[in-house]
Amino acid sequence: MSTVNPRRWWALAVLAAAQFMVIMDTSIIGVALPEMQKDLGFSQGELQWVFNAYVIVFGGLLLLGGRLSDLVGARKIFAAGWATMIVGSIVAAAAQTAAVEIVGRAVQGIGGALIAPAAMTLLMMLFMHDPKELGKAMALYGAAAPAGGTAGVFLGGVFTEWMSWQWVFIIYIPIGLATLAATKLLPAVASRRGSVDVLGAVAVTAGLALAVFAVVRAPEVGWGSTATVLELIGAAVLLIIFFVIQKSIREPLMPLSVWRVPRLGSANLAMTLLGAAWIPMWYFLNLYLQQVLNYGAFASGAALLPMTILLMIFMTAITARLMGKFGAKPLIVAGLLALAAGLVWLSAVEPTGTFLVDVLPASLVAALGMALAYIPAMIAAMSGAPQEQAGLASGIVNTTYNVGSALGLAALTALATTQGAGELGNLPALTDGFSAAFLGAAAIAAAGAVITLLLMKGDKEAAVAAPAPQSETAGV
Repeated sequence: MSTVNPRRWWALAVLAAAQFMVIMDTSIIGVALPEMQKDLGFSQGELQWVFNAYVIVFGGLLLLGGRLSDLVGARKIFAAGWATMIVGSIVAAAAQTAAVEIVGRAVQGIGGALIAPAAMTLLMMLFMHDPKELGKAMALYGAAAPAGGTAGVFLGGVFTEWMSWQWVFIIYIPIGLATLAATKLLPAVASRRGSVDVLGAVAVTAGLALAVFAVVRAPEVGWGSTATVLELIGAAVLLIIFFVIQKSIREPLMPLSVWRVPRLGSANLAMTLLGAAWIPMWYFLNLYLQQVLNYGAFASGAALLPMTILLMIFMTAITARLMGKFGAKPLIVAGLLALAAGLVWLSAVEPTGTFLVDVLPASLVAALGMALAYIPAMIAAMSGAPQEQAGLASGIVNTTYNVGSALGLAALTALATTQGAGELGNLPALTDGFSAAFLGAAAIAAAGAVITLLLMKGDKEAAVAAPAPQSETAGV
């Protein structure tokens, strides 16, 4: 019987704070983007790399972070992640050029990829002795994510408006140091023998980065140009190499047998398309508010608060109840359709629009869709996995969401640029570009709903198809 840690609730506070900060790191940037663009010389198309540099590295290295957590010890990797996050934050805050800023964000992404899986491992260790306590701890830990997103939107506006955009990174330095000091509250985990698939991690991260780079540059050099074609072929080759490595080595980052888990494939596809629709909406809505409606940074952050508050309320208090009544599949389909409807509504934005008419109602419908789909898709991806693969399933679904976010943002930025979003100061052209991006995101969300409806098993079907706890994966 496992020993109950008397400091487990204090330890949970440390882990929830880490989850809060990792999620805040993706939302706090949005409001600051226009000011960073002015100071660092980003073009309209290049600006997305402030976001994508973090997301690609974070998503690409999540599986490696989980593996290192298993081998080296979760507490050590958690601490290493925060040390890396601090270094990345210092580089990003001190950047004087766009290239250095992107490097700082990538380093932050490495830190996040170490923190997130280690935190989940530690949480399971602390509370697995009691299913009721584990459920409560998971709810509190899960609530930290939408809370971090909400705080990021608000604080990004406060810092950028009244201090400087550098503070969206500086804030991580004292918090990171305090978290490092608090790691003594976390349980120590002994290291164990095993190999680390570094080559696989490099292949998948490089493949994703090259794919995004090709899509970003395509509007400038041409979709049919030699450079774009070679870059996309190179990305495909790297990703094929990754899968070949996973199939051939003894201790892969992602054992391919995990894809036999019922609904894992369809749920990950839904998460990919959810990220590919949601993140571009959030990104272009920030730009519309500041570059077209001429909102300041604080006003822009405040304008997004109703959406993020609705997300937090639904994700923490309502979605779980709806899951119990309807199951995962109907909520994912309904959520993606609601997101698509909100995005179509947003595509009607005008150069002379207003927040109350053009932004608020449509953004709330989109946020409702996200709140309905996200948690059910996560649960659908993990529910059929045997205990020994639950962490791997969690890592995969987080990875696919981030990959979808990066690729969706790259593709829709390319679309927006070709439709006029690159013409700063030309409000009709900017609006046309943003409108095209919203419509493109709506099409992605609608496609996700159709694919989920056709491919995903219902809860009862998945339960019948679920593998027995002692499956062949036990030897992985």
